[in-house]
Amino acid sequence: MSCSIPQETIDQCIAFHGHSCPGLTIGIRAAEYARTRLNQDGGAELVCVTETDMCGVDAIQFLTGCTVGKGNMIHRDYGKMAFSFFDRRTGEGVRLLLRPESRQDIDAALAPRQRALDEQYTPEGAAAVAVLRQQLQDRFMTLPLDAMFEAQPLQQGPPRPAKILESLTCEACGEKTMESRTRRFAGQTLCIPCFQAREQKI
Repeated sequence: MSCSIPQETIDQCIAFHGHSCPGLTIGIRAAEYARTRLNQDGGAELVCVTETDMCGVDAIQFLTGCTVGKGNMIHRDYGKMAFSFFDRRTGEGVRLLLRPESRQDIDAALAPRQRALDEQYTPEGAAAVAVLRQQLQDRFMTLPLDAMFEAQPLQQGPPRPAKILESLTCEACGEKTMESRTRRFAGQTLCIPCFQAREQKI
């Protein structure tokens, strides 16, 4: 089944991100899953935990309203193509893991061409890579959601809502720092950069 998000909205998402690419398409489909399967309309009750920082995160932010600033988009730097969505109202949630087979054999053809292009640019190489990337995007946009993602049950509940914390003054640089991001060293309260500068073993 093709993506159910209107083309106009997808075009706006592409404009927000700055370009169209396979990674953005993965995020579009993950957001579609959250919007349709969790009956979400972009409210603050939806939380996304992303295990990657790739292009698709922009699509999820644009299409679901989950953002770092609101505290309902959390990045865990695991390098995995996986996104967990939680609905705080119902407690419902799911972890979506991109199925390797969703790429079929396109990746096998794309990877060596991309490496060759990175080593030496040629117009022919760039054109070949562009064709394969477009094929991958088209495949992602037409796959059924269940064929694209493995939906896994969540092992824990949603992260706590964002809290406003006290700001403390770093005793080294004098700058205000969120309390949860300060460190103690030699009896002083320090921001992370000042702590790292003083704690260096070398």
